[in-house]
Parts: sequence; C-alpha cells; structure tokens
Amino acid sequence: MIHLITPPKGGWGVFFLTFLLISSFVSARTERVIIQGDHGKLVADLQTPDVMPRNCPIVILCHGFTGNRNGGLERGIAHELESLGIASIRFDFNGHGESEGDFQQMTVPNEIEDANHVYNWVKADGRFGKIGIAGHSQGGVVTAMLAGRLGKKALKGGVVLLAPAGVLRDDAIRGNVPGQAAPTGDPLDPPEYVEVWGHHLGRDYIKTAFWLPIYETAAGYTGRACIIHGTSDRTVPFTYGLRFHQMWKKSEWHLLDRYDHGFGPHPEEAVKLAVTFFRQTFCR
Repeated sequence: MIHLITPPKGGWGVFFLTFLLISSFVSARTERVIIQGDHGKLVADLQTPDVMPRNCPIVILCHGFTGNRNGGLERGIAHELESLGIASIRFDFNGHGESEGDFQQMTVPNEIEDANHVYNWVKADGRFGKIGIAGHSQGGVVTAMLAGRLGKKALKGGVVLLAPAGVLRDDAIRGNVPGQAAPTGDPLDPPEYVEVWGHHLGRDYIKTAFWLPIYETAAGYTGRACIIHGTSDRTVPFTYGLRFHQMWKKSEWHLLDRYDHGFGPHPEEAVKLAVTFFRQTFCR
C-alpha cells in the first residue's frame, strides 16, 4: 500500500490540539522503570491505561541518534496510544538521556541489544499481550534489525519505521558520520572520536557502521509493517525507507510530501499514521 500525503493546510494542527485536550481527560498513568541494558541501566517510561485490560497490547518506542525518550514523536505516539487503551514503553538508549553509559561507547549493535533487553522486560512482566515496536531515524534501524532477529511471531503488534536511517552504512563507507558534512577520515581506521553536536562519537560506532548488515538482518522480519518518510528529508533520503517497503511484502508505505527528517512542518501527521497502524494490527 503506497500513500503520497501532502502537507495539511492547518487541519492537522487543529486535530492535534483537539487530541491533546481530549487525552487530558483519559485516565492513565506513567511509571518510571529501570531496565538493565547492554551498557548499564536504561531509564524508561511505561505508559499504561489506568484500567488495563488483560494482556494489554504494548508498543516499544525507540528514539533517534542523540535523542531521548521524551522526543515529540515518541511522546506523541505514546499519548495517542494511551487514549486507545494501548500501553507503551519509551526509553533512553545507553549514553543518551538519563540512561547509564558513555555516548562515546554507543554503537548501533549495542543499541539493538538495549532494545532487546526492553523487549525481554516487557515479555517477562506478564501484564502485556501483543507487542509492537516503532523507531525514528537511527532508532528505526535498531527497530528494523531487532524485528529481523525476533521475527513476526514475537512482534504480533507490527513494526513502524519513521524515517529509518538506512543510510548509516553508506555514510560510514564514505567516511561520513551524522552531523558532519565532510568526510572524517579513513572509516577503516577512524580517530578515537569525532565531535558531533557536542558529543564524542566513538571509533567503534564508525567501524561497526561500516559493516552494519541493516537490510540483510531486517529481511528476517515477515510480519506487518508501516514505513513513513518525507520527500524533504535531507538527513536520510526517502529511498532508504522505500527499500524497507520493497523488502517487506506486508508493509504499507506513506511518503509525506515536503516533510523533513523530523516530519516538520506537521509531525502530528506521522504520529497519526503510526497510531492508526497499531490500532489496526492490535485489533486483528
């Protein structure tokens, strides 16, 4: 399924404001939980309906590079899911936000392990039924690769990728890293770290990104999926998201005309598409 969506003329702004007003009356709660991750303890927010049904469905939310669990997309999806009686858990990856770990030691592979620890925590908790997962940008790569490892039976709630950064490996091969317009040197022998947006991005990140089997690993997932991307995304060209859609036969593809990497000018549109997908998969 392919949809090309043009920017709304003020309509979604009204929709999102209306949603925030309505959701303020929905009874729910947020619980801070600590989960052991790959490089230390992860801080997470578990958002649940106040009266949870048995085997309540839940969505794991993965933020992007240098982001945190309180990003607008993650919070927006969590709040809309809550209004539908669906739980969510959003967390900070190692070296990000309030979680333990050194950003310089962060790599995509150890973020995948972090997300897997969160998945295992949800499974072991006992209160939840179907599990879905969503990720933005680098979190989208983590989501796709973890889905490939776990398979469709583990993720019966489906998978949502928001501007997934499949460009990571190609950038690394060119000697580029996020936030740097010019090559940073030999990717096979990178410096100890590269300064990126006030963070020290370590050599292990660059070396592992060079060989990262993004699409090869993600191909192991054969369940339902939704990929959302924008035509004005200059950080990750939309063709990288389209490749996931072409690979995943049970996926739907939403291309938002003139939307950027963070889904400006109207991020609520991406939120709405993601939540609509999860509502449908959890009701199946």
